[in-house]
Amino acid sequence: MLIEHINRRLLELDAAALRRRLRTAESPCAPLQSFEGELGGAPLLAFCSNDYLGLAAHPALAEAMAEGARRWGTGSGASHLVSGHMRPHAQVEALVERWFAPHIPNARALLMGSGYEANLALMTALGDGSATLFCDKLNHASLIDGARLADAEVKRYAHGALDVLERQLAACATPVKLIVTDAVFSMDGDIADLPALLKLAEAHDAWLILDDAHGLGVLGASGHGSLEHFKLRSERLISMGTLGKAAGVSGAFVAAHPAVIEWLVQRARSFIYTTAMSPAVAHTVLASLALIESAEGRERRAHLQGLIGQLRTGLQALVDQKPGWTLGESCTGIQPLIVGDNETALKLSAALRQRGIYVPAMRPPTVPVGTARLRITLSAAHTAGQVQRLLDALAQALEETR
Repeated sequence: MLIEHINRRLLELDAAALRRRLRTAESPCAPLQSFEGELGGAPLLAFCSNDYLGLAAHPALAEAMAEGARRWGTGSGASHLVSGHMRPHAQVEALVERWFAPHIPNARALLMGSGYEANLALMTALGDGSATLFCDKLNHASLIDGARLADAEVKRYAHGALDVLERQLAACATPVKLIVTDAVFSMDGDIADLPALLKLAEAHDAWLILDDAHGLGVLGASGHGSLEHFKLRSERLISMGTLGKAAGVSGAFVAAHPAVIEWLVQRARSFIYTTAMSPAVAHTVLASLALIESAEGRERRAHLQGLIGQLRTGLQALVDQKPGWTLGESCTGIQPLIVGDNETALKLSAALRQRGIYVPAMRPPTVPVGTARLRITLSAAHTAGQVQRLLDALAQALEETR
C-alpha cells in the first residue's frame, strides 16, 4: 500500500513537471564540471553552485585539508559537549568572534556542522513558549522548518513588507520577540533591508536573527558579510553564516551575544546531539576565512561584481524581448531569470544543457507557484568569456521559443 501510494504521488509530480533527480558530478566544483550521463562525460559550463568566490577547489584549501587530516585526523569522534570540540573548532570560533566584534558587542561564536543545523538550533532553542517568531515568507527552508519545530508563536509577513511587520510587532504581547530573515534571499538574490529591520527591533524590544549564508564572503569590504556591508552594530543582532558557499568548505556558525551562545550550548538539540564537524574541515575553514579577508579575497569579490554587471546587462536585453519574463532585483551572485511556468523553465534549462551549459530550473515548492526560474549563480572562478557564452546560448534558446 505504501509503495502504491508513493508511486501515485510520484506520477503527480511528473504531471506537474516537479520531479527532481540527482546528478552525480564526476569532477570537482568548478565552472567546468562533468556529470554522469551528461554530454558523454564532457564538462558542462556550470552556473549552479554557491561557490561564489571560487574557493571550493582552491589548491591552498586542499592542502589545508590534507594538513588538517594529518595533524588532527578525519573524525571528531563525538559531539562537541563530549570530546569532539577540538582546537581547530575553537580557533574558527575565535576568528569569527574577531570578525563580528565591530557589529555585536562582546560577540561569541558557536561552530556547527551545517547551516540547516544552525538554523534549527536558533529557532528551537530561542523560540520557546514565551517567544514570537516574525518570519519573512521567503525565508530559507531551514528557518521555516525550525519555526515549525519551535514552541513559539509564529507570525509571517509578505516578503519585505516591513509595514506589516511593524504592525505585528506593535500588537505582540509575548516577552520575547524574534525577527527572522535571510540576509540575502537564496532564490531571488535580493538583500534584506537590515538597517530598517534593526530599527524595528530596537523600537519594539525585539532581536534580529539573520541567515547570512549567501552574504558571508561576498558582501562587505573584507568579506565579513551583510553586517559589514551595512556597517551595523547592536547586541540585538544574531547572525548565522555558512561555510560551504563562498567559503568553499562546509559547516556554519552563529555569532551573537554571549548569553545567546551559552543558551544554544545548553538547549539547542541539533547542536548537542550530533557529532562535531571533522577537525580537518575546521582546520580548512581557518585557511578559507584568512583567504577571504586577504588581498586575493578582495580581488575575487571585485571580479565577481564585474561579472554580475555583465550578466545583468545581457539578461535585461533578453528580458526586454520576452514579455512575461523578469530579471530579479539582485546585486549578488544569485541572478534569477523568472520565466513563470514549470515547463518553460525545464525546457530552457534543457536547451542550455544541449549547448553544454548547466543552469538548473527552480520550481515550486522551492519558489512560489508561477515564479519558476533559472537560478543563475556566478563565481569568481568564471570568466567574462564564459558569461558571454551563457548569454549567447540564452539568446539562441529565446529565438527557438518565439
